[in-house]
Amino acid sequence: MKTTIMNTKYILLAAILIGFTACNSDDDSSNASEALPPLTAGTANLSKYVSIGNSLTAGFTDNALFIATQENSFPNTLAQKFALVGGGTFTQPLMNDNYGGLYAGGQPIINPMTGETLFKPRLVTTGGAPVPLESVIGPVTVSTDIVLNNPTGPFNNMGVPGAASFHLLAPGYGNLANFSAGLANPYFIRMTGTTPDATIMELSLAQSPSFVSLWIGANDVLGYATGGASSAGPTPQPVFDGAMGAIMNSLDGIQGIMANVPYVTTIPFFTTVQHNELDPSNPAFGSQIPTLNATFAALNGAFAFLGMPERSITFSETENSPMVIYDESLENIQASLFSVLVSGGLDVPTAGVLSAQFAQSRQATEDDLFTLTSASVIATLNEDYFTALVTAGVPAETAGQLSVNGVTFPMEDQWVLIPSEQDEIKTAIDGFNATLQSSANAAGFAFVDANAIFSEMANGGYADGDFILTADLVSGGAVSLDGVHPTSRGYALVANEMMKAIDATYGSNFEASGNLIDIGDYPTNYSPLLP
Repeated sequence: MKTTIMNTKYILLAAILIGFTACNSDDDSSNASEALPPLTAGTANLSKYVSIGNSLTAGFTDNALFIATQENSFPNTLAQKFALVGGGTFTQPLMNDNYGGLYAGGQPIINPMTGETLFKPRLVTTGGAPVPLESVIGPVTVSTDIVLNNPTGPFNNMGVPGAASFHLLAPGYGNLANFSAGLANPYFIRMTGTTPDATIMELSLAQSPSFVSLWIGANDVLGYATGGASSAGPTPQPVFDGAMGAIMNSLDGIQGIMANVPYVTTIPFFTTVQHNELDPSNPAFGSQIPTLNATFAALNGAFAFLGMPERSITFSETENSPMVIYDESLENIQASLFSVLVSGGLDVPTAGVLSAQFAQSRQATEDDLFTLTSASVIATLNEDYFTALVTAGVPAETAGQLSVNGVTFPMEDQWVLIPSEQDEIKTAIDGFNATLQSSANAAGFAFVDANAIFSEMANGGYADGDFILTADLVSGGAVSLDGVHPTSRGYALVANEMMKAIDATYGSNFEASGNLIDIGDYPTNYSPLLP
């Protein structure tokens, strides 16, 4: 049973690709630019390049990994430029198609806890909200299979989607035998070949790289954040420091470049859904506002009596209203709230339900962040809670009225980041980034402040050539349809920033010689019909 009282506002603009052409007059020699210097690598030895990292290194885009975006990964783009100054071939563990998604033994990979299909085909847009590829073109046959058709390495691109810092050192992380126990990563299983227990670092170093890129750390906090800070916390700082120490020790004597971790709360996954998504112009919600306000009157009176009027719940008939959320940082007032409600004349069963349901609740403010995935549950029936109420003897009609997510039932922890959780996440990232910066300095690596770049995108935009990329979902050009990973154009910008950093550290001249790339040559999204 699923009841919806409103259609969640989820306004997304179609991506607009704007090309700029510089025109020079044929008969005006004064406009001719001076000859650029020849490209040089400086002191950088780019003959054998290996990239190490997670999904950001692999080229993950639109909630999937697929051939087109792998070919536009920032390491592949860098390798093409490195080839101009002595760089060698660059091999990637390409997927088998442009659908994305992974199978195992001809079957979808299923989460045994939820029954959900994991590693699905990519998201697409036809001008509005991101939707699954199959909802546009119909069923597809995913051809990339971790049991049947893994590619043969070695691979220069050692980016493994889902990898955290400590996974780079974990034996068996690419062993198919460990997959059912949750100890192996399917993307890394595709890469280990005849050495299934080899670590990511071992396979990277076995290639004797002369130059590496290392971008790691995002997954040490990302899963915690995207789950609404409702699970185990970020990687503890000592664990992260220990992993980075071991990683950098293994890279001793090798040149390279590193990047740090962006503040994940600035990405569209947390900035697209607003705190006040309850729209009175939607008749399914607006028509119920008077009844809702009358229903909440007794509860609001109890909050006022307890000296907590800020917990009151009121919906506007003229403006969008904030959603009701669970806030674990609030004092649990279930016992006192029950007492006040009963003293005010409410029957014991109803007072019991309300005091339990609203013991740690409030309406959201603009300081709260909602996950992109919350859009699909706002103002829908919370079926688990509905079932629990009915099982407890509450009439089905009443149970349904009390079980509407964000309206009568507080949005659960997994959908919301309250300010204290945001602070926790920022503290973790600041700690990781301090370690990354000091590690890069100690190794003499070039360094890219990805956090500063992505923060600029979220606060007005970041310029590269004729383009300004922002962190707006779909229309901003920088972040793909999953709200987390860059678009191919965003990855192209990263490649340019890395070349600039290599110039600064190793004396190369990618920028001065005109060898930065035109990010406009890289797409912001891919057609559902991509072959």
